[in-house]
Amino acid sequence: MQKYIAYYRVSTKKQGRSGLGLEAQQHAASAYLRTEPGSKLIDEFVEVEHGTKRGNHRPKLAAALASCRLHHATLLITKLDRLARNVAFTSALMESGVDFVCCDNPHANRLTIHILAAIAEDEANRISERTKAALAAAKRRGVVLGGNRGNCTQIASKGNRASAAARGAAAAQRARDLVPVIAELRESGAVSLAQIADGLNQRGITTARGGQWSPAQVYRVIESCATA
Repeated sequence: MQKYIAYYRVSTKKQGRSGLGLEAQQHAASAYLRTEPGSKLIDEFVEVEHGTKRGNHRPKLAAALASCRLHHATLLITKLDRLARNVAFTSALMESGVDFVCCDNPHANRLTIHILAAIAEDEANRISERTKAALAAAKRRGVVLGGNRGNCTQIASKGNRASAAARGAAAAQRARDLVPVIAELRESGAVSLAQIADGLNQRGITTARGGQWSPAQVYRVIESCATA
């Protein structure tokens, strides 16, 4: 079963209350899901944009992305142009590690963003080629060029540290995503670690490796957030 979390945007509070624009987006999401057998919409987030607070002020987008990570779900948006026109939205999606699909162009997903990144990479390659050509010209003029090629071990060590740091950052992000969920479970009466673990399992939120929660795992998440 493919799980989806819908993200809608409306421009003003009045439009959000009236359902104008929102209703059309919800209809588009429902129509798309009907074309995907076995799909399930598990949550919806509505962002009400204010004219003076556009840009990076997107708390509902952050919440939707966090929910996607917790449920291993795909973010569902209704119109590709909403993504293409907004740099903050694009950046947030790229950094989130969440897959997404657009109802009006279902083939436009993270690959689309990577294509744009590929264009930037091509430009970087062109700059590199021009740099190499300039260095070759300098060498022909007698300029001494060189570098330290005896530091391969240090370079490998840096790569390992960077990989470990990336894994640690992903674990820390998941722990932060879980904080509001754990708080909500506590408010609803889950006081023990076992009860919190049961609550996470009942909500369909798996561990980072896709397994069921245990009290010990809940404890580690709480401790990591407390010491962060």
